[in-house]
Amino acid sequence: MPANDHLKADLLMVLVTLLAAAGWVFSLKALQGLPPLLFMGVRFLLAGLLLGTIGYGPLRRLDAAQRLRAAAVGVVMGVAMLCWIMGLFYATHVGVGAFITSLGVILAPLAGRFLFAVHVSRSTWAAAAVATAGLACLSLQKGGAVHFTSSDAFFLACAAGLAVHFNLNTRFAARIPVLPLTAVQLGMVGAMALLTSTLVERWPATIGGGTLGWLLASILIATSLRFFLQVKAQSMAPVSHAALVMTLEPVWTALVATVWLGERMSGVQLGGCALILCALLISRWHSIVRRPRHG
Repeated sequence: MPANDHLKADLLMVLVTLLAAAGWVFSLKALQGLPPLLFMGVRFLLAGLLLGTIGYGPLRRLDAAQRLRAAAVGVVMGVAMLCWIMGLFYATHVGVGAFITSLGVILAPLAGRFLFAVHVSRSTWAAAAVATAGLACLSLQKGGAVHFTSSDAFFLACAAGLAVHFNLNTRFAARIPVLPLTAVQLGMVGAMALLTSTLVERWPATIGGGTLGWLLASILIATSLRFFLQVKAQSMAPVSHAALVMTLEPVWTALVATVWLGERMSGVQLGGCALILCALLISRWHSIVRRPRHG
């Protein structure tokens, strides 16, 4: 593949991580006027319908078995995303939540070991140890007491769910075209969230213009555009490129939270984020040393 194609793919993936980081803020703003599960239901269902419309041809050609596999894996994604939105709803530090959620990259091979007896490299075990130390730092309060909040627990559950989703997606849905696969899974997340919302949440009588704007930004920019560009970038370069660049997402999120939301972390928390970032890089060490040479 030409070097300029690799460069375009990398730049697109950087843009994807920026859109993902912005999505944290869009979602947090929308939650000021919408219940969390209702917000997720509308956001993902409409995003799934939009991508399904764009990829209607490939979606229509899926057979019953493919649709069932895509929907089943979408259920796992739905559980993970419901945990994520509840974590964001209760979050006091969005940047911390982003780094905890990013642990899904490290947990993915460990989940593969548990589910399918997949071999786990030594670098992955080392990354898990470093990430555990980072998570402990994020939980430390003044005086050395450990305080793991409900928000942290939801984000960690989301990371575990995304790790399982990655394994199931790779194993059971690998032969399904990416665009209809994404549309089905986003739609499944939206349907699950809406169903749960009708059972446990009280819907607002009216939605303000500001909330509607943040909702639309979440649907069009942070979900539909993000996943479309991610699919395009992944089709232009090896998976190792995308996986490595995606480690930037928690960094951008923490920076956006600092600039836009005025968040501040303690020195220990910053150290924990740095350890988790190091763990992400360790887990992708083979992607770094084996990165194809351009030209």
